[in-house]
Amino acid sequence: MERRTFLIGTGAAALAAGLGRTAFAQDKPEKTKVTLGVGGKPLLYYLPLTVAERRGFFKEEGLDVEINDFGGGAKSLQALIGGSVDVVTGAYEHTIRMQAKSQDVRAVTELGRFPAIVIAVRKEKAGQIKSAADFKGLKIGVTAPGSSTALTTQYAMVKAGLKPTDAAIIGVGSGASAVAAVQKGEIDVIAHLDPVIAKLEADGDIAILIDTRTEAGTRALFGGSNPAATLYTKKDFIDANPATTQRLVNAFMKALKWLQGAKPEEVAETVPPEYYLGDKPLYIKAVQNSLESYSRTGIVPPDGMASVMDMLKTLDPELKDAKVDLAATFDDRFVRKAAG
Repeated sequence: MERRTFLIGTGAAALAAGLGRTAFAQDKPEKTKVTLGVGGKPLLYYLPLTVAERRGFFKEEGLDVEINDFGGGAKSLQALIGGSVDVVTGAYEHTIRMQAKSQDVRAVTELGRFPAIVIAVRKEKAGQIKSAADFKGLKIGVTAPGSSTALTTQYAMVKAGLKPTDAAIIGVGSGASAVAAVQKGEIDVIAHLDPVIAKLEADGDIAILIDTRTEAGTRALFGGSNPAATLYTKKDFIDANPATTQRLVNAFMKALKWLQGAKPEEVAETVPPEYYLGDKPLYIKAVQNSLESYSRTGIVPPDGMASVMDMLKTLDPELKDAKVDLAATFDDRFVRKAAG
C-alpha cells in the first residue's frame, strides 16, 4: 500500500510538471503496427484513446495503431482472447474476470478513475420508476451485455434488493442506436455514457437516477473509488513487446496530461465531427460533465481494485469464492517509466 501510494503521488507530480517528448526516449519497439480493440470509440469513456490518435501521440511514439471498434467492451475482450487484436481499451473489471479464469490479462494504464456511467429512466416512466429497486421486469438498454454498463446496472439492482437477473439486459450499441432505442420506447431504462446521455437529457427524453461521472456519484453507488477504462492486454504480449507496450503507455499518458489542461471546446475540435451526434454545443457540455472522470496518474489504486473485485463477487456466483491476486491485474512499470 505504501509503495502504491508513493507511486500515485509521484505519477501525479510528473504529470503536473509536464511530460516532454524527450522524457519518452525508449528502446526501439518490437512492433510498430499494433491492433487495438475498443467497445464504442465515440463514447467519452474512451476519450483518451481518440485524443492519443487525433493529436498524433501514437505517431510521436513511432506506432501505427489500427483501431477496431466493437459494439461493447465484452466484444473487445473476446477479440483480445481470440487473438484478433493486440491490446484493448476497456473496463478494468475484465482483467479480474480473466485472472479468475487463469488467463493472464493485465491493465497497463488507467484511463478513467470513475465509471462515468449514467442510469436513467425514460421520462414518461419517471413517476413509477424512481430507483433501481423498481427495475424488476423492465427492459434495460446497455452498450452490450457483459459490458461495464450492464454490470453497473446489475450492481445497482443487487444493492436495491433485486437479483441481477430480475430485468432484461439489452444491447443497444454505443451511439445513435442507443438514442433511438429510448426515443422509440424499445427500452424502459438506459445505462450509458456521454455523449449519448447528454443528448437524451438535452432532448428531455430521460430522468437520471444514478450518475457516476463524478466522485460523489461514484461513492454513492460503490462506496469508494471504482476505476473504469484502462489499456489492457495479455501478459504474453507485454513480455514479448515491452518497448511497444511502453510506447503505447507513453501515448496514453500524453493524452491524459493533455486532457487535464484542455478546454471542452478544444476537445470538441480534436474529435471527429460525427462524435457530436448532430449537436456540437451539446457535445461540449458532455465533455465538461466528464472531465472529472479521467485518470490523473494513470495508476489503478488498490482501493479501486478492491471495489471492483467486491462488485464482481456480488454479481457473479463464479467469482464469489474466487482467489484473485489483484496485484497481477495491473502492471505499473510502464506508467512509472512514462511519468518519470
